[in-house]
Amino acid sequence: MKVDDALLISQLCAARAGLKIDPDKHYMMESRLAPVARRDGFASIADMLVELRARRDEKLIWAVVEAMAFGDTAFFRDAPVFDHLRDQVLPAAMQRREGGAVRIWSAACGSGQEIYSLAMMAADPPASAPSVRIDLYGSDLNERALEKAQSGLFTQFEVQRGLPIRKLVEHFEKQDDMWVISPRIRQMVRWRRINLVGDLSRLGQFDLILCRYVLNSLVEPMQARVLQSMVGALTPGGVLMLSPGDEVAGLHSALRPADGVPGLFERDPAYSAAA
Repeated sequence: MKVDDALLISQLCAARAGLKIDPDKHYMMESRLAPVARRDGFASIADMLVELRARRDEKLIWAVVEAMAFGDTAFFRDAPVFDHLRDQVLPAAMQRREGGAVRIWSAACGSGQEIYSLAMMAADPPASAPSVRIDLYGSDLNERALEKAQSGLFTQFEVQRGLPIRKLVEHFEKQDDMWVISPRIRQMVRWRRINLVGDLSRLGQFDLILCRYVLNSLVEPMQARVLQSMVGALTPGGVLMLSPGDEVAGLHSALRPADGVPGLFERDPAYSAAA
């Protein structure tokens, strides 16, 4: 890949989606863009980029950006995090919303393992749980990742990454050489393509937002923008689950860290975005 081609891809990703793509990682770019070039009928990535420069076709630009936005995920990734969500965060949210609905959003959900993990937890509430509906939402920039998530189809490798055998037996069926999650779990989740650096104000508010392993993939100015949007999308007392080590600089008045759970923050009920 030519240096100017790699730089163009990096610049497009930063401008359209805030993605931080190292222009020196030619192999990674080529491995992700080769399927896009083949799908759109180009003989090579170079030919595709010549066409992109010539026409600046929005559909092609977004195909390139989305391909570079593909992220890695797994079922019940970081098991202690999900233990805490199950034992502390979800019960507290359900108590607050008794008779109503708890809204949960997995931002940048990729192929859906994270939000399906939450759906499996929600499908088996404790006997003492109050009467409450749990609304689950998964979003990603990458349309093809969302299509895979909605299909509920996973490889043997994918179900072996973090999924307890009991959950596999209870919620999946074998389909040829794949595993398909049950219709009951699949229907619990609503899906939507969302660019996190865009306007999120119309999404409403959520009791729990998971935005894990996302911020470090964004250019620095967009990290702050996305964090501010996430705070605005939290209910007072709502919980934001980031990755261990993620910083919330400038938002310490809005977010209170949870003791002993790296990356977990609660929105201060007294915080006002207009303050």
